[in-house]
Amino acid sequence: MDSAIFSYIAGFLDGDGSIFFQLVRRKDYVFGYQIRSSIAFYQKTVHAEILHWLKEQLEYGYIRRRKTGVSDYTIVAPKEVEEILRKIQPYVRLKKPHVELGLKILGRLPEVHTVESFLELCEQVDQFKELNYSKKRTNNRKIVEAWLRCKSLYAPVETSSEMKRVLIKNEG
Repeated sequence: MDSAIFSYIAGFLDGDGSIFFQLVRRKDYVFGYQIRSSIAFYQKTVHAEILHWLKEQLEYGYIRRRKTGVSDYTIVAPKEVEEILRKIQPYVRLKKPHVELGLKILGRLPEVHTVESFLELCEQVDQFKELNYSKKRTNNRKIVEAWLRCKSLYAPVETSSEMKRVLIKNEG
């Protein structure tokens, strides 16, 4: 695919698309939540042929017709999202911060092996609330942390300043 097509796709995404990351409750995941990545393009269903063209170009994802008269073309697999973000990165304008943050999250996703590293990524996912002006987002780092504590999967060590003084005194 040539740069003109990637440039067109980036422009379409800037105008009629969205990049978002969500924390989704999943009982079958180690930390109880999934970090879901998504790229979505939207168009009135009467003009959905452009979404089919996009799917032909990008080769991933699925198209949905909604009852509202709008159709969307969505890609959610992390490797596919990352590949597309890299290809359009030089061309996006409005969604440049979304692309940069998304690539940062996707780059760190394979490194998540501890509760702490997962919660750090959750904080980055929370930043998409501001980028996308999200009003409905209910799952965030605090919710995930509370769930992990409830399941005794996360219990950070907190020491009072008095305890710290005792520990320092005993080490000396």
